[in-house]
Amino acid sequence: MTGFLGGAYLWVKAFHIIFVIFWMAGLFLLPRYLVHHQESLGTPEATAWEKREALLRKMILMPSIGIVWLLGLVLAANLGLFEGGAGLGWLHAKLAIVFLLSGYQGWAVGYSKKLAKGEGAIPARRLRMLGEVPALAVILVVILAVVKPF
Repeated sequence: MTGFLGGAYLWVKAFHIIFVIFWMAGLFLLPRYLVHHQESLGTPEATAWEKREALLRKMILMPSIGIVWLLGLVLAANLGLFEGGAGLGWLHAKLAIVFLLSGYQGWAVGYSKKLAKGEGAIPARRLRMLGEVPALAVILVVILAVVKPF
């Protein structure tokens, strides 16, 4: 093994992937919750969706994103990203996508909280389309991580 992680590299990488899976599961689920929550505004069921979204944020999304970023930055440092490592363009692109995906999560969490206040302004069709963003992002990240095209 290279880098400062030595023999721990594979363990760190394994836990990074595990928490990426948790994070993506939460990001796949939250937009669907938002659609149902928005459609139930003004009914007693809206409160149930609000609670589901809060639990998803608290138990899966927020811990997972923190661990993903922490372990991902440790892995990137191990590869030499912060030392000007050559040939890591794929990693720069991957980091940019993960940064954008983190922003997407911020938007979705904010919209969830907006719905909890009884506000909803996004058409359901557009909200469903936005729910596909995590799938497209994870496809790109996996290709960049496995193929390393540049």
